[in-house]
Amino acid sequence: MPDIRYVVVHRPGPRWQADVPLFEQEGLQAHVEHYRQLLAQGKLALGGPFLDAAAGGMMIPAAGLDEAEILEFAKADPAVVSGLLTFELRQWMVGMQA
Repeated sequence: MPDIRYVVVHRPGPRWQADVPLFEQEGLQAHVEHYRQLLAQGKLALGGPFLDAAAGGMMIPAAGLDEAEILEFAKADPAVVSGLLTFELRQWMVGMQA
């Protein structure tokens, strides 16, 4: 059976300030703390920012989490609620793993 996950892809939202460095964006720390909760629960495999000019980032949940749980968690992200970030939930199949 394939390992299918619902990946959260973040992009800058309307409150994102293009001239402000990533970790100085107002509200970004609340976003990090929100996802640390998922990590502490053993429900987040990987996560982090993209380092190119487009910014944004990606969170890869641990195996076995369903779409509804990830969707509700992503919607509750303070950075999404405030408009700092937007998100897209994408279905992803793990094709290779060490």
